[in-house]
Amino acid sequence: MIGKNSLVLYKKQPAVVTEIEGEKFVIEYCSVPATSTGKKAQYATQKVRSKDIVLLSDKVTSIQNVLEATEKILSDGSTLAGLKAQIKETHELLLSDDETAGAPVSFKDLIDLIDSSVQADKLWLLYSVLTGCLEFSLDEEEFKQGNIVFIPRSLESIEELKKKSEEKEKAGAIREEFLKRLKQKKLNLPEDAKFMVDVEALALGKTDKSKTLQDAKIAQTPENAHKILLETGIWEVTRNPYPVRWGLSMQSASEGLSCPPEEERYKVPGISYAIDSEFSTDPDDAIAWDGKYLWVHIADPASTVLPDSSIDKNARSRGATLYIPEGASRMLSESSLADYALGLSEISRALSFKIEFDENGSIKDCTVLKTLVEVKRLSYKKAEELKESPELKPLFEIARRNAARRTNAGAVSISLPEVHISVDKETKKVSITPEQMLESNEVVREAMLLAGEGSAKFAFKNNIAFPYVSQEKPDIPSDLPEALAGQYRLRRCMRKRSVGITPAPHAGLGISMYSQVTSPLRRYSDLVAHQQLRAFLAGRELLDKDTMLERISAGDAAFSACKKAERNSNMHWTLVYLLQNPEWQGKAVCVEKKGKQAVFLIPEIAQETLMAPAKEVALNEEITVTVGKIDIVNLAVVFHQI
Repeated sequence: MIGKNSLVLYKKQPAVVTEIEGEKFVIEYCSVPATSTGKKAQYATQKVRSKDIVLLSDKVTSIQNVLEATEKILSDGSTLAGLKAQIKETHELLLSDDETAGAPVSFKDLIDLIDSSVQADKLWLLYSVLTGCLEFSLDEEEFKQGNIVFIPRSLESIEELKKKSEEKEKAGAIREEFLKRLKQKKLNLPEDAKFMVDVEALALGKTDKSKTLQDAKIAQTPENAHKILLETGIWEVTRNPYPVRWGLSMQSASEGLSCPPEEERYKVPGISYAIDSEFSTDPDDAIAWDGKYLWVHIADPASTVLPDSSIDKNARSRGATLYIPEGASRMLSESSLADYALGLSEISRALSFKIEFDENGSIKDCTVLKTLVEVKRLSYKKAEELKESPELKPLFEIARRNAARRTNAGAVSISLPEVHISVDKETKKVSITPEQMLESNEVVREAMLLAGEGSAKFAFKNNIAFPYVSQEKPDIPSDLPEALAGQYRLRRCMRKRSVGITPAPHAGLGISMYSQVTSPLRRYSDLVAHQQLRAFLAGRELLDKDTMLERISAGDAAFSACKKAERNSNMHWTLVYLLQNPEWQGKAVCVEKKGKQAVFLIPEIAQETLMAPAKEVALNEEITVTVGKIDIVNLAVVFHQI
């Protein structure tokens, strides 16, 4: 029975009962152990219930004496060895008796067999040694009932435990040797790679911890993990971790779309033109002018991707197609392109926006139709060559007129250097090509803006819950510089766009109401907009405003991750390009002055850098730079003036 001065176990640690208050016991225990540096142990008291403690001994002197007696014997190797020998003899004795072999034995009876004269203050030591030895195991079920009972292990079990212990010790020694090599950045590959799995997981953002880095006393960050993987040769410098780190798949969606349904569609007369980059493999828009109407045809995956279907949910989780230099990871499956991209077959199915203009070039009316379209694909360069042809000239004229209309309404046009980065899959050789912006690029852009404006007007007119995109008016300074410096400063003035269920002006575009509807193969919010338009055309129930906004918000969050992964990936491969071309030199244009330092844009590789020029430079003045230090782990590079 537990009484005053009883030695008890509290959370399997020793404590002594100092007082009894009704049904509760006041216990004293060691709260902070003594250290090897001489810091003394600290003790605390606590009230507990009988079910929280287990009796070890009726009478002891104090918790301090219990722990001191334990420490004294533990530090005396011969005494401890003798105690272990007594335990082994007792175990052999119990196994030799057929009636007791393997039978549970209470702690009290076991102590009588080991050393009946043992002092109470040493019972914690005996308990500790027994729970740590191979010969006996603590009966956990009995312990939960407040009883301390040990079970003698069979000789076979002991041998198995010895074997496991030896294997553990061997594995520990192997790991210690590995950690030494890791700290020296000299791994034995590929053998040591198996120890670095958790480091890779941290570098890829799949976890926020790494036991390997912890054991090596290296701070557990994705950047440190990335660095050690490069330094040890586990990863090559070409390894791009950013899509996975942002939680994105590097593979396109796998579930294929059904074949387009057989349904009534309007056959659009004549030929429409899908004008796109020569690198594009998923054309999803085409345009044409029939003498009265501008036709903007958009791919129609919403004909089979129904709201909240498995394909729709997967597209929502992706947010958009991920475009990185290694290739595209598509929001919808690769197999969907054959049926839904425009211009890959003789006749394409589309959701089309038929736009009529008033005498001022503004949208008078927009009709949305399910259509069949004959589409011809053109590169921007080829369209530029055909800009005076009867088929394309009206499209260029409409684009010029619409751009002028938007400018008069306050639209802000920003032109900064852009590049196309590609990576050879076999050699990992990086190529960076400056993007050439032609007037044909603007033709497509203006047509897409007109479709976005027209769809917003159509949705508003027909009371369709719709994702409207807006942007507040920027605060543009009166002393805006000219040329590239002015464009750089102008970009910094722009406000963040907003998506909501109420139409509002998009000041940056100079449009009174606007929605994005031109990339349903590539962007989830556009797909939702198409689902709403199709439901309206078919007379089906539409998504309500709250549900639609919730899905748009989820898609936008994933879309934002895509954009960040794309930026990080582009920077990663730009740095790889500079590493592959150590003799690189390029022109840098001063776009902002900051005391003795200045911000420079490097058009050839679309990079921005802050540096101190050799002498004072004017805005838009060019200098020649070369590469200094490259930090691929932190996506940083230092440029030097030549």
